[in-house]
Amino acid sequence: MNARVFRDTYGVPHLQAGDPLALVYLQGVNAARDRAWQIELERRRYLGTSAAFLGAEAVGWDVFARQARLADTAQRCFESLDDETREWVTAYVEGVNHALPGGAMRAPEFAETGLTLQEWEPWTPLGIWLAVHILFAGFPSKLWRTHVAEHLGDASLELFSSEGPHGAGSNGWLIPGSHTASGQAIVAGDPHRYIESPGVYQQIRLTCPEYDVLGLAVPGIPGLAHFGHTGSVAWAITNAMADYQDLYAEQLRRTESGVEALGPDGWQPASAHTEVVEVADAPALEIEVIETDRGPIIQDGISLRYPPRVTGRLGFQVMARLLRATSVGDVDAAFDEWVEPVNVVLAADTSGGLLHRTAGVVPQRRHENRLRVVPAWEAGYEWDGWHDMPRAEVDGPAVMANARGLATPLGVEFAAPHRVDRIRELVEARRDWTLDDMPTIHRDTYVGSAGSVLDLLTGLEDLSSPAVALRTELLAWDRHMDATSTTASSYAAIRKALVSRLTDHFTMLENADVAEIFTPWMDPLTHVSYALENLLATDLIPHVNVEWLAREALEEVAANSPRPPWGETHQLTPLHALRGPVFAPGEEPYDLSLSGDHHCVMSTSSLPGLTDVCIRASAARYAWDVADRSASRWVVPLGASGVLGDPHHHDQLPSWLRGSLVPADGAVVREDRTYSVAVDGFGTVRIEEADPARDLDLIHAWVTAERAAFWGMGALSREEIAATYEFLDSVPTHHVYVVRLDDVPVALLQTYDPQADPAGAAYDVAAGDLGVHLLIAPGPARAGFTGHLIGALGQFAFGHLGHPRIVVEPDVRNTRAIERFRRSGFVLGPEAKIVQADGSTKTAQFAFLTPQLGD
Repeated sequence: MNARVFRDTYGVPHLQAGDPLALVYLQGVNAARDRAWQIELERRRYLGTSAAFLGAEAVGWDVFARQARLADTAQRCFESLDDETREWVTAYVEGVNHALPGGAMRAPEFAETGLTLQEWEPWTPLGIWLAVHILFAGFPSKLWRTHVAEHLGDASLELFSSEGPHGAGSNGWLIPGSHTASGQAIVAGDPHRYIESPGVYQQIRLTCPEYDVLGLAVPGIPGLAHFGHTGSVAWAITNAMADYQDLYAEQLRRTESGVEALGPDGWQPASAHTEVVEVADAPALEIEVIETDRGPIIQDGISLRYPPRVTGRLGFQVMARLLRATSVGDVDAAFDEWVEPVNVVLAADTSGGLLHRTAGVVPQRRHENRLRVVPAWEAGYEWDGWHDMPRAEVDGPAVMANARGLATPLGVEFAAPHRVDRIRELVEARRDWTLDDMPTIHRDTYVGSAGSVLDLLTGLEDLSSPAVALRTELLAWDRHMDATSTTASSYAAIRKALVSRLTDHFTMLENADVAEIFTPWMDPLTHVSYALENLLATDLIPHVNVEWLAREALEEVAANSPRPPWGETHQLTPLHALRGPVFAPGEEPYDLSLSGDHHCVMSTSSLPGLTDVCIRASAARYAWDVADRSASRWVVPLGASGVLGDPHHHDQLPSWLRGSLVPADGAVVREDRTYSVAVDGFGTVRIEEADPARDLDLIHAWVTAERAAFWGMGALSREEIAATYEFLDSVPTHHVYVVRLDDVPVALLQTYDPQADPAGAAYDVAAGDLGVHLLIAPGPARAGFTGHLIGALGQFAFGHLGHPRIVVEPDVRNTRAIERFRRSGFVLGPEAKIVQADGSTKTAQFAFLTPQLGD
């Protein structure tokens, strides 16, 4: 199978290679080309080095990443992988390293920040995964509950229970064949996350002889962990809202030998060392990194215990195994080894198999561990084994939306039931669902939580005439948060005013003493916003007259009516690390008005009490047709490319805003790597990928010519040469080009990734090196010919492909070629022996060309 990159109408990459290692290498190459800034930023975040180019606002995260020991944990988890998975992950990283310099040249953020590239370590994907998910289980909420208990008493520990995720969530539904027109299952849904630019999910298709899978990848991570369709089985996940991370209050003391921590068995040594966090435009910060028997200290006197640090496992082997799944049994078996984050899984296959289970690792321990910070020195708070992962039989539509249900034994705080109840109501209302119908569920805007506020307004008396009129309008409202609705806007305004007034009664909870990164979790306004239903119903705050607050809120909004439509203030605002724009200069911006709300199926969350602006919503939507994968649909908020100004940077945004889906398996075209450049006084040089069948006569004549003696192919038959170039065409690390001058073939250019070639073992490979073999066709000598040609090839390698350095390694006996390269600007390097593909060896003269040296 040829190694190829194809793109569909939306620029979604369809990758094809001859085996799984070649394919995952190509996936790494693609991630680096399409999402260079995004994946390098995530790498620096897990290393705790992002403040060096982002500045002071990133210091809090960097300190946490260092103190939580994310990098060390990633390396430990990588080393515990089986050999096959380590090789698979390493191949992905090699692809990233090869293509990242070129990707960085396309991404303006590198120039804006001055960020320079570093070679990725083999365990980098595991570090990125940890950094993305370390806060998923919401352990900072334990700091908040402890803070609440200290000020309001233990009875108030769960006063601010929001039954709603603050930073992560999802919808998912499995409609079995009994409820579809085709008689086969449909798996659909949408993960809810902060909407980032570039997006956290990348649509992709991965094809090799062993499997053919399409789904949503996480840039920087090999395979398809969360959402995929292999043709015979499809799967999807949501956050289980499990609690599997604990916080311990630690007592530490200094000794002559270091640091000790008090545990149930007395004082025990703790590891300690210092690290330096570099900060752009500010002095560096020296921090101490301490780890006790419970875990690393993540703020003064508090340690974090989390499963990957304890077990040395992250579950990355599951990602490779899912690609090979052909049944729900395969998916089920793969997820048995999942670790973090803990998810609820739905899956269906073409044989009628259905799956509904949880997956991950959750420790068994006391209930108090789940609620608050617990004392490290007292016995009884230790972990005692692991929970069995709950699963359920599927005898009808199955729905997952972070609410209580299958995962209830694993957690403390779940999503309110509004989304899960609404989805279940919708899917059970019909038995003839099709893929085309899925957007009617995705974009449903009924807000189930509105009743708690509207019921409060019902009993109010002695209202002004405008307030009575507004209440009448609200009570007749269909409770749909549509962008065009002024009633929805009025409801949101009343809710905001009520939240603000209610928060005023909790000023004692302001200014909690926590590390900088945890400050957002300690904001009373945020907690009142998400816990509004609970606070309106509780009897734990008798000093608060909620009816009076509701009256004030209603009168305030009525006095400022009429309201604009909901979408005028409820606008999508994607997050970018540099606060960069969505639209490039000169582009026509879209209207970013949004329907939906936090408790709608179309979950587009704002922060009531603070702003209507939306920063968290569906990071992707998908609908997998098990009967016919080619009919499947998906969409992401922005697009396939992470490069501002690229045609596919945000071309899916209009569809996403409408709640529509686009084809997931449509027509594709091969990515064009052809390059042309006009050279003054020389002609037009055109470089295009060779076709082993079409160009075999040309290649055979050139590589067997006397002047190609050092290529070592003179004795090969036509069939052997054909096989050689068919092989080169099948791997993503090597490429063959025919070079034409004014449409006349004049040279054969072969490029390779030195990491995947014997030459790479003979010199110190730098990230992004491009190995080159150049064979000039037989013909009469022309003055300046070679220099002009090499100049054009340099523009191709540096400007078009984006590699920082060209490497050549002619045989030391080929003095003419060596002198030709030297005259063209190459700097001679070491001589070294290279084992060639046929088993023979040659002594090579390495030489290097960079853009600066080539100028």
